Amino acid sequence: MESLFLLVLGNTEISTVPGISVAGATPELTKLTPVADAEYLFHERPLTLDVIPVTPEGHPTPAIITKAARELANFPLLVVRGGTYLAPLVSHLHISNAIGRDFRREPALPEFGEIIKRAKLLGEELNRLPVKELVVGESTPGGTTTAQAVLWALGYNARTSSASPDNPLSLKERVIAEAFQRVGIGKGHLRDNPLEALRQFGDPMMATVVGLALGFRKEIVLAGGTQMLAVAALLKALGEDPGRFMIATTKWVVNDRSATFIETAREIGAITYSADLDFSRSEFKGLRDYERGYVKEGVGAGGATWLAVKAGFSPEEVSEKVEELYGRLMG
Repeated sequence: MESLFLLVLGNTEISTVPGISVAGATPELTKLTPVADAEYLFHERPLTLDVIPVTPEGHPTPAIITKAARELANFPLLVVRGGTYLAPLVSHLHISNAIGRDFRREPALPEFGEIIKRAKLLGEELNRLPVKELVVGESTPGGTTTAQAVLWALGYNARTSSASPDNPLSLKERVIAEAFQRVGIGKGHLRDNPLEALRQFGDPMMATVVGLALGFRKEIVLAGGTQMLAVAALLKALGEDPGRFMIATTKWVVNDRSATFIETAREIGAITYSADLDFSRSEFKGLRDYERGYVKEGVGAGGATWLAVKAGFSPEEVSEKVEELYGRLMG
């Protein structure tokens, strides 16, 4: 077995701040998006909810891309509960049920040490398997805001992406400014204390992926967009070689001019891959709108596409399979 795909689920209270996340039809429903994403990968529909996770405008979860790539390439997939409100109704590895707190009012992740410890142990056990690489995706509504807070605390002048074409940058910055004021710091003040940046501003997905990467000493693909930049920055600050990690994302994240994916990845020193998917000719508006800046990434979509490409399938074939899956959903 050359590659193993892990989907890490996480929740943060930041996702319920009105306007900050569209990874769910309403702010309250973002609490259920991670478990619904995981369940959909194994079934035709989620089990916890009787609906597919969508944005408020009705755009489908990027889990549909990951599911399409997996149906083509048949790679093994494990779900990891990094810290969520509910457990998914599929077999999974449990790390924590701790959710990220609202960092404007209190430290986001007091349990970060225990999460890293458990995830590192999991990574060490996976080392014993004949697996050459881990491809680690995530489903964490509100995670681009926690990621930007961590990147700023570490000294990166980064802007993270959004599942909306109208990136709520001013709202993110206002929320982060409140958190920095609570802690009494400015940009870069925790450059030499990455674990404090994680404790104050992170989320359970970040802590879980950091632990996995510390424990698994072979190749790791961080399958995500600007959220995985924060993970790579934390690992670099902890002494890891950023060249050991590739960040696999989609063209929609790379092309997002409101974010700084390429610039920040270069600053960190991380290798990147961009999945060249194209839904511009889709018969479904929900998919065509990906080309207009909706959704962009999540649930390891870029990394799953990369695995499909490695298995001999083209991005066009992945796009066609997504079209087929969406047609089944609409039916």
